[in-house]
Amino acid sequence: MTMQTTITTQTQPFLMVENLEKRFTLSNGGEYLALNGIDLEIKKGEFISLLGHSGCGKSTLLNAIAGLDTPSGGMVVLEGQRVSRPGPDRMVVFQNYSLLPWLTARDNVALAVDAVMGDLPKAERETIVDEHIQLVGLGHAANKLPQQLSGGMKQRVAIARALALRPKLLLLDEPFGALDALTRGNLQDRLAQICEAYGVTAVMVTHDIDEAVLLSDRIVMLESGPASQIGQILEVDIPRPRNRLKAIEHPSYYKLRSEVVYFLSQQ
Repeated sequence: MTMQTTITTQTQPFLMVENLEKRFTLSNGGEYLALNGIDLEIKKGEFISLLGHSGCGKSTLLNAIAGLDTPSGGMVVLEGQRVSRPGPDRMVVFQNYSLLPWLTARDNVALAVDAVMGDLPKAERETIVDEHIQLVGLGHAANKLPQQLSGGMKQRVAIARALALRPKLLLLDEPFGALDALTRGNLQDRLAQICEAYGVTAVMVTHDIDEAVLLSDRIVMLESGPASQIGQILEVDIPRPRNRLKAIEHPSYYKLRSEVVYFLSQQ
């Protein structure tokens, strides 16, 4: 029986990953089972972190949600529509920024907005670009080229570009992994403020336990591969809005952190 593109149920979650499996063909003709039976439901406005050891399939799962990689089995459904290809409703922020070096920060954002929202009047598109450049605190650097920007500023441009397209889902693949600790902390705080203010639904791959606890509503921990599955899901009960100092002082902070460390140590 052919699977319909639209999935219709009365209790459909915002995002559903159902029995997802991913196999890779090896050079010797064999197969590697990376993910096996991943089931996950995400509510609108949630911030979810995917955490686990290297090679456990975190980025593979994120790519399947983005439509960048086709599952070998199971499916991803976003607001009742089965995900089968990439689309601007699911914007990905990568670790390596992915900016065009010959375009200014503003023009990098504008290129995406013009491509996706070309039916809007030019003035409206320009307003959207300017609003999102300001949103990430880069108004002073809007006309600089990427080589004139620090790593943290480049990542702010990438986040502005993603959010400017008003996606249903923001996907982040270790977005701050290449940054120094101070810059990383500042950008984590900025991302938390933006997501809380605008009700962004986000899924983030990270290796950083403190980052996961600070930003997440739930932390989804994957077992080590092959045939990785979800080993545990932690609810982060630290109230929002959050800031770093208040989060660290909350009674649950170190308990949650210890649970993550224990899980990882058992893998």
